[in-house]
Amino acid sequence: MANLDERTRAWQERVERSLEQRPERKERFVNGSDIPIQRLYTPRDGVQTEEEYLEKLGFPGEYPYTRGIQPTMYRGRHWTMRQYAGFGSAEQTNQRFRYLLEQGQTGLSTAFDLPTQIGYDADHPMARGEVGKVGVSISSLADMQTLLQGIPLDRVSTSMTINAPASILLAMYLVVAEQQGVPWDKVSGTIQNDILKEYAARGTYIFPPKPSMRLITDIFEFCSKEVPHWNTISISGYHIREAGSTAVQEVAFTLSNAIAYVQAAIDKGLEVDEFAPRLSFFFNAHNDFFEEIAKFRAARRMWAKIMRDRFGAKSPRAQQLRFHTQTAGSTLTAQQPDNNVVRVTVQAMAAILGGTQSLHTNARDEALALPTEESARLALRTQQILAYESGLTDTVDPLGGSYYVEALTDAIEEAAWKYINYIDQLGGAVAAIEQGYIQQEIRRAAYDTQMAIERGDQVVVGVNRFTVEQERQPELLRVDPNIGRVQAERLAKLRAERAQEPVREALADLRAAAEGTANLMPKIIQAVRVYATLGEICDTLRQVFGEYRPAVF
Repeated sequence: MANLDERTRAWQERVERSLEQRPERKERFVNGSDIPIQRLYTPRDGVQTEEEYLEKLGFPGEYPYTRGIQPTMYRGRHWTMRQYAGFGSAEQTNQRFRYLLEQGQTGLSTAFDLPTQIGYDADHPMARGEVGKVGVSISSLADMQTLLQGIPLDRVSTSMTINAPASILLAMYLVVAEQQGVPWDKVSGTIQNDILKEYAARGTYIFPPKPSMRLITDIFEFCSKEVPHWNTISISGYHIREAGSTAVQEVAFTLSNAIAYVQAAIDKGLEVDEFAPRLSFFFNAHNDFFEEIAKFRAARRMWAKIMRDRFGAKSPRAQQLRFHTQTAGSTLTAQQPDNNVVRVTVQAMAAILGGTQSLHTNARDEALALPTEESARLALRTQQILAYESGLTDTVDPLGGSYYVEALTDAIEEAAWKYINYIDQLGGAVAAIEQGYIQQEIRRAAYDTQMAIERGDQVVVGVNRFTVEQERQPELLRVDPNIGRVQAERLAKLRAERAQEPVREALADLRAAAEGTANLMPKIIQAVRVYATLGEICDTLRQVFGEYRPAVF
């Protein structure tokens, strides 16, 4: 290696002489996490010894899982192509689901409208003007039955982006499976169920942290016994990044939240090796190609260390970080929307080379509206071309061993540990959120990024450079403005026709259970079975738990 050092010094001298004739570009060579990017990386920056290789990288499917959680990765099976979809009524979204499955999608992912996400029925005054706008409107078991009509729940896995009322939507899904004759141990899918990032970055919360954590750990406990193939939480860095965080912050805050969930489950008396294998994660894929790949590899290695060394997990599945990736909505531009196809392709490649287990690719028109059928198909085709035509899947972790990637992975890990250690000093993720620390860090990063764009230091093609005077806007999807009225009429009919006494009994039983310490999932399922609505169930819990009101920082 001494010869390498001599050659490196000689090369650097030549570079310095060359810079006198040809100066480098004026951009700052620092990535979005403020990690300086060297001009050149050599073996001195990567893994240098056999011992270091085994400690930091190892082999795919083996601790510390830096190179992937499966020995064969995509040579064995492609990632799940799980396009996020949902708008308007349950009928409309069911049609979009069926269309995407016909086009080769391999899993469902459900977007719910804002009233559903914050526990209001479609006829609630707070829901007015928002029904079906950013996702599908689901107020009762009847809506869920329509949403999943004709979809075999023993063969198709479903992800549901739902948090505060996650237990209720899961209950609806399980009752529909029951009605299809599908045993719960044959049902697979994911609920997001990650309330901490709602307090910090997204805002669709209902209850205060303590009862919210109870609902989450009740789901852990219930599913570990009754729905063993269900992912009970998708701990989300995606929304943290969409709110403006850096890649390092995305890793650090997500893993800190995950630590809080694991500790809460252990405190409840659950065994880590029993519930942890069903924990999953949800990350963002941004434009900085190599930073994103390194971020995924660092997160996997860090989680393995956390689970083994902090929580004593012995099961390999309890140590593995399994994650879904969505390309970055915040990077999409309304200007020159066709450029978004290129951005999404780059981001999807980073997710694949980073070892994702499932992937959503955004549509080109999503900075303007919900995707049309045509643009949704193109987004899916992007994944299919990468899977079947690009060669990305031919070998496991093809960028492993890259001097740059390994150095960047180490740098992201080191910076993320500093955040996690500081959050631990504050008392953990819940305390850090209550003190406003995480929110303030995200806001600061978001502000810095926006200022860099406005100064022109960070180039956004079509926005602050390479702009055009006039643009042809694509045809957009328009949600039926009458959807709120139609949904309200359906709810009125449902309430009039259902048996009222079983609903009153179920809600009374739920309230009594909420006032005690019993697992709430069986009571919620019973309420769903008798067609108690989402809003009625949430209102029952609001009476006991109260509502969260954030402090102003």
